[in-house]
Amino acid sequence: MGPTASGKTDLAIGLRDHLPVELVSVDSTLVYRGMDIGTAKPSAAEQAAAPHRLLDIRDPAEPYSAADFVSDAEREIADIHAAGRIPLLVGGTMLYFKALLDGLAPMPAADLAVRERIERDAREHGWESVHRQLAEVDPKMAAEIHPNHSQRLSRALEVYLSSGQTMTELREQQARARGPVFTDRFNLTQLVIAPRDRSVLHQRIERRFSAMMAAGLVAEVEALYHRGDLHSELPAIRAVGYRQVWDYLDGRLGYNEMIERGVIATRQLAKRQFTWLRGWEGANWLFSQNIDGKAYSREEIIRFSLNFMPSGAI
Repeated sequence: MGPTASGKTDLAIGLRDHLPVELVSVDSTLVYRGMDIGTAKPSAAEQAAAPHRLLDIRDPAEPYSAADFVSDAEREIADIHAAGRIPLLVGGTMLYFKALLDGLAPMPAADLAVRERIERDAREHGWESVHRQLAEVDPKMAAEIHPNHSQRLSRALEVYLSSGQTMTELREQQARARGPVFTDRFNLTQLVIAPRDRSVLHQRIERRFSAMMAAGLVAEVEALYHRGDLHSELPAIRAVGYRQVWDYLDGRLGYNEMIERGVIATRQLAKRQFTWLRGWEGANWLFSQNIDGKAYSREEIIRFSLNFMPSGAI
């Protein structure tokens, strides 16, 4: 696990040289076909060296949920175990990790009319207004969701408005009803990779976004934009980077503002990921810098990560 641009994929690929692992992607955007540059999808060479499961399994027009991920991940994990190898889950979608580890409450189906009403209210009054509404009915969930995380915020309020029950209540019901959770069934090692200095991550984010632009991010989004069956409220198009380029193509942002907002949105994503991770139970932190700020080499980071592994796994 780790924030965006922290080096998760590189570490996971490196671990294949030391452990009999198979990689399973835990990322809400890598599931989409035709979205390669803006998602920092592993290159063809990287995938050849270390195949990733759960990449390119959905069209951008088809939403993909945490429940979909749990079902798919459980299947892949069972398949990897059956082959006598170790599943190595790698990604930054913390909600997916949490759903897999703790289980999911049975949620009501999407109510598009309610969702549109929420999004109309957000357009008129801002997402902070939606956050305040959620806090009135489900303060625990509101405390968990940042006001800028529009997709989760919309879904949490939609659940209450369409069912009369809060997401917190549904989660508690599910927790009482479920059997052994994931953490009871498997021997887990949970690693978080991140730089000690947040400014280093910000620099990486800026460099990576610039590299994405140079690699053709605008053209990639343009191809999606001109398909005709996609729109800006789909989860795929709301992804960081894609939303800003889409707004640029729509004429709502200028070119330089698009880049600036794309970098800011990526930083905000990293901040939300850190918020999840700071309180993550069972996480072993693997810093990519020493206390003096010097970066560790790839080989050193791999060696440090192996120190956390159960001796029987090596």
